[in-house]
Amino acid sequence: MIVESKLEPQTAIRRDIVPAGDYYMKVVKAGQTFRILDLEGNQAADTLFYNANDPAERYSAIDTIREQGNVYLTAGTKILSNHGNEMLQIVADTCGRHDTLGGACATESNTVRYAIDKKCMHACRDSWLLAVAENEEFGMSKRDITHNINFFMNVPITESGGLTFEDGISAPGKYVELIAKMDVIVLISNCPQLNNPCNAYNPTPVEVLVWN
Repeated sequence: MIVESKLEPQTAIRRDIVPAGDYYMKVVKAGQTFRILDLEGNQAADTLFYNANDPAERYSAIDTIREQGNVYLTAGTKILSNHGNEMLQIVADTCGRHDTLGGACATESNTVRYAIDKKCMHACRDSWLLAVAENEEFGMSKRDITHNINFFMNVPITESGGLTFEDGISAPGKYVELIAKMDVIVLISNCPQLNNPCNAYNPTPVEVLVWN
């Protein structure tokens, strides 16, 4: 569902450009709104959410999908935790839908999906592991890396129940905007994937904006 935001970028209290292959790890306070902006189109922002006061509580794909009755996320979707609590709600979306099932690229999956010589290539899981290692104040480790949301990624479900990775449905300037219902750690890997044609083999930056 397409819903445009009324918020203006110039009123944001924080704006961060996240280069392709880099990570974003910051706290968004309860009541704040943040936007992930696809600057050049068809980029994937692989995202994890945690309760900032207890990171053991985190985004749950299972609970979110079950309660929404939909494997795709869009405006109006409530992001639920593994404790069944509402963490965030999508309040604006100009892309239309976002993936919950495709997972994040890893060196192992690059090897399986593409070729053995792809194992050394940078992947989203690497970005997350670097993020938790460089931000010790959150008290997290690789054990905290779980299933994620792929904002802007197009992963259709086949008639037989399988998944396919198709060309992106985003475009330059598309965005998704969420309001935090609790203090949340937002951990994004701006996907460095060079093997998947969905981004024309050209990973690009995204921007993250935050409003009070």
